[in-house]
Amino acid sequence: MTAVWLIARRELSAYLRTMSGYVIAAAVLFVDGILFNAFALGGQTDRLSTEVLSQFFYFSSGTTMIASVFLSMRLLAEERQTGTMALLASSPLRERDIVLGKFLSALAFLSMFTVASVFMPLLIMVHGKLSIGHVAAGYLGLLLLGSAALAIGTLGSTLARSQVLAAILSGLMVVGLIIIWLLGGVTERPLNDVFFALALWGRHFPPFQAGIIHLRDVIYYLAVTYFALFVAVRVLEARRWR
Repeated sequence: MTAVWLIARRELSAYLRTMSGYVIAAAVLFVDGILFNAFALGGQTDRLSTEVLSQFFYFSSGTTMIASVFLSMRLLAEERQTGTMALLASSPLRERDIVLGKFLSALAFLSMFTVASVFMPLLIMVHGKLSIGHVAAGYLGLLLLGSAALAIGTLGSTLARSQVLAAILSGLMVVGLIIIWLLGGVTERPLNDVFFALALWGRHFPPFQAGIIHLRDVIYYLAVTYFALFVAVRVLEARRWR
C-alpha cells in the first residue's frame, strides 16, 4: 500500500499546485451557492428546513457528478497525452497501485471542496432548525455518488488517449447510468427492476437526499466504484502487455 499512498500524495499535490483543481473547486462551490440561493433559499418563505436541505443535496448531486468527470479526466489520459505513460508502465509499480493511487487522490480532492460547502446548509439555522443526521446522510450520499462517478471517470481516462476524449467518454458513461432509469419506466418486470437498480441516481441517491441511509444504496455505490476500478486495472494491464 506504500506505493498507492505515494502516488495518491503526488497526484493530490498536483491538484493543489495547478490552477485546474482550484478552478473546478471554485466553479462547483459557486454554482452550488447560486442554486442554493435561487432555488433552495429563494422563493417561498414558509418552506420546511428539511425541504430546503433536500433541495441543496439535489442540486449538489449534479455538480458533484460533473466535477468528478472533470477531475478524473486527467488521471491517466494526461500520462498518455504527455508521453509519460511508457515511463509509468516500465516502473515496478503494479497497475492496481497506479489506478488506486490516482483514484484516491481525486477522491480526496473532491471530498475537500464537497465538505467545504457545508456552510451553505448551515445558513438554514438562521431562520430554521437543522438536523445533523440529515446533513451527515446527505454528505455521505454525495461522497458515495462522487466516488462512483470518479471511478467511472478513471475508467474513461484509462480508455482515452486525451483528456478531452476522456471527459466525453466518462460523461457519456455517467449520463448513460443516469438515464437508464427512464428505461425502467417503459419496460416490464423483471427487466424494469434491473434498470431501476442499475440507475446511478434515480433510486439510490434520493434516500440520502432525504436524510435516510439504506445499506442497499451504500453497497450499490461501493460496487459501482469497485467494478469501474477493476475494469480500469484490467485495461491498463492489457495496454502494458500489448
